[in-house]
Amino acid sequence: MDLATLLGLVGAMGIVLAAILTGGSAIIFFNVPSILIVLGGTALVVMMKFTMSQFFGAFKVAARAFMFKVDDPEDVIAKVVELANIARKEGMLALENAEIDNEFLRDGVRMLIDGNNREVVSAVMTKDLQQTVDRHKWGSKVFSATGDVAPAMGMIGTLIGLVQMLSAMDDPKAIGPAMAVALLTTLYGAALANMVAIPIADKLDLRKAQEGRIKAMCIDGVLAIQEGQNPRIIESMLKAYLAPTKRNRDEDA
Repeated sequence: MDLATLLGLVGAMGIVLAAILTGGSAIIFFNVPSILIVLGGTALVVMMKFTMSQFFGAFKVAARAFMFKVDDPEDVIAKVVELANIARKEGMLALENAEIDNEFLRDGVRMLIDGNNREVVSAVMTKDLQQTVDRHKWGSKVFSATGDVAPAMGMIGTLIGLVQMLSAMDDPKAIGPAMAVALLTTLYGAALANMVAIPIADKLDLRKAQEGRIKAMCIDGVLAIQEGQNPRIIESMLKAYLAPTKRNRDEDA
């Protein structure tokens, strides 16, 4: 569970809800036409921008903004170096007994054990990496589009409410509901965009970078093991993926 995402979402909504409750009755902020315009309209307009599979797949990918554990790059480097030492001393078949938590790295090592050549290993692992990046990319694009469309739908609802209000100036009872639609659609659109859609899109971009880096490290490590490179050289090569401060810290230690 990503506490930053959960706490940020719940905290932001909590602050807005607290402001609503301390200012009076919360029921006045609930308006069915406004909800239909913003939620329904936004969903349908965003759906127009993508295929059905991309649109609905984005919600599955969005779960990674809340429930996703990224492997520590330093742990991955340590595991690759350990595997390189085993392969160097006992041969590739000895890797069959190695315990590997990272599924992507485990699949790569299995291909080495099966005797696949470098081109096959590189092609399969690179394809997997590209598919991962694409899933995150399209998920991020869907939520970014939602962040763009929601305020626009809020503005459309505001205009609808203003038209209804102006057309019923001779009926004071109709002015209030029309004004509620006008203002609440803007509120709903801004809240959906800035409290949900845009933050999730940004978090998916972060996940794409994090998972892409880990998988790139695994690919380089597996190919280096296959080539029989010295474990120290492999470690130095993979440390290039770390931040300079971590690299320097490890060297000083």
